[in-house]
Amino acid sequence: MLNRRLLLSSIVSMFCCPAAGTAMAAKLKPVPDGMRGTIDISGYGVGPDAAADQGKALSRLFKDAAQTGMPVFLPAGDYLLSGITLPDNLRLSGVPGRTRLTYAGGGGFLSAEGLERLTLSDLVLDGGGKELGDNAQGLLNLRGVANLAIENCTVTGSPKHGINAEQCGGRIERNSISQSAASGIYAVESENLSIAANTVFDCGNGGILVHRWEAAEDRTMVSGNRIFRIAAKDGGTGENGNGINIFRAANVMVTDNHVSDCAFSAIRANSATDVQISNNQCLRSGETAIYAEFGFQGALVTGNLIDGAANGILIVNFNEGGRLATVSNNIVRNLHVDGPYIHDGAGFGFGIAVEADTAVTGNVIENAPKWGLMLGWGPYLRNVVATGNLVRNAGGGCAVTVVEGSGTALIANNLFQDVRDGAILGYRWNEKATGDLMKSGSEAFAHLTLSGNRLS
Repeated sequence: MLNRRLLLSSIVSMFCCPAAGTAMAAKLKPVPDGMRGTIDISGYGVGPDAAADQGKALSRLFKDAAQTGMPVFLPAGDYLLSGITLPDNLRLSGVPGRTRLTYAGGGGFLSAEGLERLTLSDLVLDGGGKELGDNAQGLLNLRGVANLAIENCTVTGSPKHGINAEQCGGRIERNSISQSAASGIYAVESENLSIAANTVFDCGNGGILVHRWEAAEDRTMVSGNRIFRIAAKDGGTGENGNGINIFRAANVMVTDNHVSDCAFSAIRANSATDVQISNNQCLRSGETAIYAEFGFQGALVTGNLIDGAANGILIVNFNEGGRLATVSNNIVRNLHVDGPYIHDGAGFGFGIAVEADTAVTGNVIENAPKWGLMLGWGPYLRNVVATGNLVRNAGGGCAVTVVEGSGTALIANNLFQDVRDGAILGYRWNEKATGDLMKSGSEAFAHLTLSGNRLS
């Protein structure tokens, strides 16, 4: 009974005593900067919507926070800054869409080099198109960050790359990157980097670039990104204007991306050994939708949907060492003969072209004005198998090279419908050299084996 009375007395005194009420209210008062556990920014002269460049004050704030192991939270508003070098172990965040870091000009914006860990999240980084210095290749310019995390940020208005990440590992995820004069994301010499679920659009020369200075294993994963409206303002014949471009980087996976309206390729892999390109949506590409070219060995291209391109899928350049691939279960449709430049080779308007040590199986090709399938180019043909494909509404169903020195090709169990020039045709480069081999037979060409094909 006594304990019960004491308890009731304590409760009454807490609610009746003004001093106790004031103390309780003070304990429940929100942290001024809106996030518990973050460093107090008020003593650094940093605040939103100031007219002056806050770069020096922010640099001091970031350095102290990183040294003490505390994260930095910037409240909503505009922060004008330039020339900041980000320290190791910095964790910087803001209010999504409302904490805006704006470039004041003068050489560099945000840079970092030789860090173990860096985390940036929920920020807007706006370059405003202002010129960057020679030492900055991107609005966010990073070199040698072992564990990088850039999450849920908006990066816009860079006069060069949006994010320049050299020799970095970690992840770049769920960001919106736009209006970069060069590419949205340029990742070079990466180490187990993940580039996932980003939206990259309205960039001048490229979407997501995964490059190496010399051919080597890279292991970057590019997955679930949405990329659109990528131009080729610096011109060329394929080095610019690609949604996703892999160059010299081995063991890269490009999966489940949605890529549309690129001046050249949706996905272009140049000298990229053991690349996997699967389950991507590629719409309205200005040139070849999916490319594996030059000195690669090993390409898996499967389960992609291509609608609208000058060419569908090219696995080529055996003359440069390009070989070893599977091309399976893709849909390629609605191609056209107009490309972004004058082609001095096979041209445009065909669905799938391969050259060496490659199986082409289970694909559907529709509306290809030149050829549905193209096997070999001149003497560059070796060990190609084309089986179980459907080609309908094409100029020619399958063009196969009959130039002297060509290697073996097996063309079996394919179905052709509405192929105006014939189902299987022999070519010498671009010159038609035979009639329909389904009708006349391929006995004159020892390197060809035809079996079980059907014209519907």
